[in-house]
Amino acid sequence: MSTEVWLFGSFFLLLFLNMPIAIALGLSAVSTMLIFDLPMQSIPSLFYSSTAKFTLLAIPFFFLAGIIMERAGISGRLINLAKTLTGHYTGGLAIVSVVSACFFAAISGSGPATMAAVGSILIPAMANSGYRKDMAAGLLATAGGIGIIIPPSIAFVVYGVVAEVSIGKLFIAGIIPGLLVGLTLAVTSYFIAKRDKIPKMPKATGREIGKAFREALWGLAAPVVILGGIYSGVFTPTESAVVAVFYSLFVGLFIYRTIKWKELSGILLQSGKTTAMIMLIVASASVFAWLITVEGIAEDVADSLLGLVQSKYAMLFMINVILLLAGMFVDAISAYYIFLPIFLPILAALQIDPVHFGVVMTMNLAIGLVTPPVGLDLYAACGLAKISLKEISLGVIPFILASLVALFIVTYIPSVALWLPNILGM
Repeated sequence: MSTEVWLFGSFFLLLFLNMPIAIALGLSAVSTMLIFDLPMQSIPSLFYSSTAKFTLLAIPFFFLAGIIMERAGISGRLINLAKTLTGHYTGGLAIVSVVSACFFAAISGSGPATMAAVGSILIPAMANSGYRKDMAAGLLATAGGIGIIIPPSIAFVVYGVVAEVSIGKLFIAGIIPGLLVGLTLAVTSYFIAKRDKIPKMPKATGREIGKAFREALWGLAAPVVILGGIYSGVFTPTESAVVAVFYSLFVGLFIYRTIKWKELSGILLQSGKTTAMIMLIVASASVFAWLITVEGIAEDVADSLLGLVQSKYAMLFMINVILLLAGMFVDAISAYYIFLPIFLPILAALQIDPVHFGVVMTMNLAIGLVTPPVGLDLYAACGLAKISLKEISLGVIPFILASLVALFIVTYIPSVALWLPNILGM
């Protein structure tokens, strides 16, 4: 049996047995090293080198900032602003969900965090307004994926580290594709609401809009502070995560006064648990990725794919299919470590821009957040809507198709992702 067959075979077997992704990655890598007599002493150094990177500090701080901002009530105020602006249109509350997800995505950097913050309020509200529960849950689950496309994105941080690409450029490149996903979801919601004859919400008055804008102003300012600081050169993307934490604490403790000092320990503990889980995945995945590289698996697979397909466009289609299938089984962070060693030589051979590819890969993995059996946002939405996986799997189909439209637009029109970085001279 060859190294690659055992490595990938044992990995998918462990996933099938419902092992956590970090354990599946680690056990398959260690068992491969034992069976094929590879140097086990490499594991501690790989664990350390993969996690002891300054850039990865952005992950715990963006997670912490997202939790604080949700606890501070920023998500509720952003949702209220979206209601006053778009609630009176056909499918207004569904469109509010998408707009709110885009707002919160520009703060949290996380798909599940965006889904939880927005979905916990809007799934019940949509159900009470006549929307089918499976449709509401499916929409919010898919909209949560925008959280890893629109900056600041934790997924882009990991991609930038693994692929050695500018994280700041990735952040800028994700803005238009993220909004494009939001647009396709909003258009789909409009037609569903029109078909189901969902009643419109009353139109907000100018006074109500002004009040909602004033209340949401501190939330709206957050991405301006974070991204403005990055692109003006005041701080790096990693440092911006720390700024986001202090900004959110200031708003929660002193402006809205919705967070008490005694609650901080619980918030830090919640963020610490999530960070520990992510870092364990990064450490285990780094050993898996190291095996793919040193055993020549990445080179062999890349050569095989290049032998099958010479066209850049056909290759991008094939890679999209691979990533969409992979997203059903592995999370975004694991996917970067598993597949990038294979894909990077292909990008170089076919002259595919790594920033453009980073956006395409991340959009694929955002769709993976709502595809069973391991779609985190899908399960979270099930819990919030109190419906079964079977029910939500039907409700999410139109929104997955809408996201695929956006994905293939960005895949085959690279300027959608690269236009903003290019005009900014990045």
